[in-house]
This record gives sequence, C-alpha cells and structure tokens, in this order.
Amino acid sequence: MLYKHQGLPDEGEIVLCRVTKIFPNSVFAQMVEYGDSGMIHISEIAPGRIRNLREYVKVGKQIVCVVLRVKTDRGHIDLSLRRVGTGAKLKKLDEMKQELKAEQIIANLAKRLKLKTEDLYKTISSKLLEEYHYVHSAFKEVVAGQTSFEDLGLDAKLSKELSVAVAEKFKEPVATFRGEIVLHTYTSNGVEKVKSTLRKIENLRDDMQVVYLGAGRYKFLFIDKEIKAAEKDISAIEKILGKYQDKLSNFTFSREKADFDA
Repeated sequence: MLYKHQGLPDEGEIVLCRVTKIFPNSVFAQMVEYGDSGMIHISEIAPGRIRNLREYVKVGKQIVCVVLRVKTDRGHIDLSLRRVGTGAKLKKLDEMKQELKAEQIIANLAKRLKLKTEDLYKTISSKLLEEYHYVHSAFKEVVAGQTSFEDLGLDAKLSKELSVAVAEKFKEPVATFRGEIVLHTYTSNGVEKVKSTLRKIENLRDDMQVVYLGAGRYKFLFIDKEIKAAEKDISAIEKILGKYQDKLSNFTFSREKADFDA
C-alpha cells in the first residue's frame, strides 16, 4: 500500500494492522497506514480466558484495532482488538479497500502514461491529501461532480486523464451479505465446540463479522463486490456448519437477500 500517514496515530484511532509476531501473552502488529508496530496484550485480544493466542490471530493476518495508548517519548503503542465494534471494523476495512482501489487506478494510469507508479502517486496524492484524509475520498467527490482535479491543484492534462480513469473504474456496486446461524449442542464440551465453529467462520475472510444475538443465535455479515466470491464464502459457512452437526449438536442457517450499494 502506497498510502502512509506521517507521525504516530492518535489514541482512540481505528487502525488496520498486520500481525507480525505472536508471543505467549502478547501479539505484535504493524499498522499498515503508519508503518509502525504496536503491541496487543492477551487481555485485549478477546473477552474471557484465552489459552492459545493462535486460535484468535495468526502471523500475516490483517486485523482492525483501536489505539489505546501512545507513549510518544518511546514510540510505544498499545493496541486492542477486542474493543473494536462491528461497525468500526467494517468501516475501516471498507476505507482500506477503497484506498487500494484508488491506488490501482493510479497504477493503471501510470502504466498507460509510461510513468513510474510511485512518482505519479506522489504527484496526485500530494495535492489531494491536502484537502482529504484519503485519495479515494477525493475520487468520489470528483465522480459526484462536487469538485474537479484541476480545482484540487493538478494540471489540466493530468486532470483530464485521471478524471476519465476514475469515472470508468471507481464507481462499482458493493453488496452486503448477511444471515443468521442458530447453534445448539448437548455435548460436554459444547461451549468450546461452538466457539471453535464460530472462529472458523470468522477466519474465512478478514471482514467477516459474527455477532451474538442471544439464545444460541448469531448474525454474520460481510461485504463484497464480487458475487461469485461471496457465494463461495456462503457455501464455506454451510460446510463448516455441516461438520458441526452430529447426534448431540444441530444448527439452522438462513441468509438474507444481498443488499447492493453503489
């Protein structure tokens, strides 16, 4: 990812991280937008007792955290995974997805103009990020006709090329997929069996959300622009649930119609 923040994050900021190291009582993760690393204490991974951190995170996996504390004198950053709500996580993942999409547009344009991607990105982002937090936010407003690249400081020729590229590629429909799972079991290790099944579903994709509704009911939710890929993940959920069922355990599964949003 080319997009980078300068300095350190603010306390309370939601950040996208990539797990780099796992120790018995802590996890280290690199903040994608900053390049700096932070630490997540075992108590900030998930509620309740954790016996094995690797059941919740793995090296290389992207996770969304909230910044708890920043010690500027030492550059030490404490993060929390469990304190990030569903809405905040989905919002951050969508922001990063949109920003990567904007970077791909710039990369394609650089190739067509026979320029280095990094150089063209610097030319464009240095102007757009003066007014916007993300490059993709500027792209959206240009597509919506609320501003123009020339108004944001780019030269006329580049503005024209970029406007065409953004109009052709940036505005794509995104669908929200959601449904409900009900799990019942009468086995002696029923609690752990349910937790293990839910973790497997959550690990299917970075933006998969599974929320407890009560009485063995859980809501799942994720977003995707590729319908075929999303349907494969829905099928994967059903396969996981199929393995859950036996003489003492059963489930019900239902899904809602995908909700499309441009």
